Amino acid sequence: HGSRLVYVKGAVEVVLSKCKEALDASGKPAVLDSAAIHAQLEEMASQGLRVLVFARGEQPSESTKIEHSDIANLTFLGLQGMIDPPRPEVIDAVRACQSAGIRIKMITGDHPVTALAIAEKLGLVGATSGTEQAPLVMTSHDLAGKSDRELIDIVEQVSIFARATPEQKFRLVRALQAKGHVVAMTGDGVNDAPALKQADIGVAMGVGGTEVAKEAADMILTDDNFATIEAAVEEGRGVFDNLTKFIVWTLPTNMGEGLVILAAIFAGVTLPLLPVQILWINMTTAVLLGLMLAFEPKEPDIMSRPPRNPKTPILDGTLILRICIVGLIMLIGAFGSFEWALGQGFSDAAARTVAVNVFVTVEIFYLFNCRSLTKSMFALGLFSNHWMVVGVATMIALQLAFTYVPLMNYLFHTAPIGWDAWWRILLTGVAAYVIVGLEKRLRRKWAQRHSAQLTEST
Repeated sequence: HGSRLVYVKGAVEVVLSKCKEALDASGKPAVLDSAAIHAQLEEMASQGLRVLVFARGEQPSESTKIEHSDIANLTFLGLQGMIDPPRPEVIDAVRACQSAGIRIKMITGDHPVTALAIAEKLGLVGATSGTEQAPLVMTSHDLAGKSDRELIDIVEQVSIFARATPEQKFRLVRALQAKGHVVAMTGDGVNDAPALKQADIGVAMGVGGTEVAKEAADMILTDDNFATIEAAVEEGRGVFDNLTKFIVWTLPTNMGEGLVILAAIFAGVTLPLLPVQILWINMTTAVLLGLMLAFEPKEPDIMSRPPRNPKTPILDGTLILRICIVGLIMLIGAFGSFEWALGQGFSDAAARTVAVNVFVTVEIFYLFNCRSLTKSMFALGLFSNHWMVVGVATMIALQLAFTYVPLMNYLFHTAPIGWDAWWRILLTGVAAYVIVGLEKRLRRKWAQRHSAQLTEST
């Protein structure tokens, strides 16, 4: 016919506006019925289908290239629906993230009806109720006329943004950050790169993502699975939890050692600990006791806690008070036991052996306190951390060698001690465990009472 056919596919709003006619079921030209097409589109999109329009046009046979302006006067051919159902594990992951206080927003290029249908399957819609002021879904057309200040309020209330442009994705991320949120953004295309770069944590798809998106992102998701993000959040919370536990466990020892030395200096008495003995305490307990907290399993409620404000310090007032309490117990127990031993006629070496054993014993009992910063170790299971049992058993064996093996006595200036000293040492350790356990119990009761009062007031 002296012309070339051009086939076009794309978004309904764009392609349909360039069509002048349609083909009927028999393949003959017919009047374009936009209302019927949009009705069919809505029905398909409501089932979660991604819908594309197909059309064709004609170009002169001598044309060698196509400009955007050439795409006009097309003939509508039909609609195509594609489905990419959410994986079952993704639905569970979304639910876990929501219970962890993570708010999930969907920013997509899909049709708004498709986006809403997918969001309902994922469970995103339940968190926000649509009103006239804050509809559940907003499109690029709705966002186009909004100022940055208006966008800050909108992004707090709306969960789904459809037909979003690259600039709008960038503005949405920036609006969330303006409200003080830590924003993670996922994306795979070139048009996602600005938003990935702006986000606090840009996550690119490793399998289907473009190189531009990967370069802009902070991390790459190797399996393109949202459930992996939820697993990473859970793992990260567990690591941070255990790091905090180690810090809370180790600081009282340093504090107690310093206080014991200072107390001896100010009192003008013999030092209860020698430098080599302090070195022994720090080296052995850090490896055999403290390191075992790194293997502590994640607590069952770790994904039910609200996100931690990144501006808050690792140690809050509660933990600092606990560190001070245990440090004082070590000071009183070690210094008191040292003076008692001297009063009983023990040699300086034997008295120092008592003081060292007080430190180590308190650390062992306090280690079980530190398995959880809020709960009793019995709530976690006595033997759920097998490595801790191994570490404590090894530490006890080494401490007995430190006390009774002649070579260790020579190297560390220690001496054997009897049961009259041991029961006092063990009593100090038990006292530390009970006091810290009681402090945690009182704080739990106060937190429950405070929570109940807040519930009643609302």
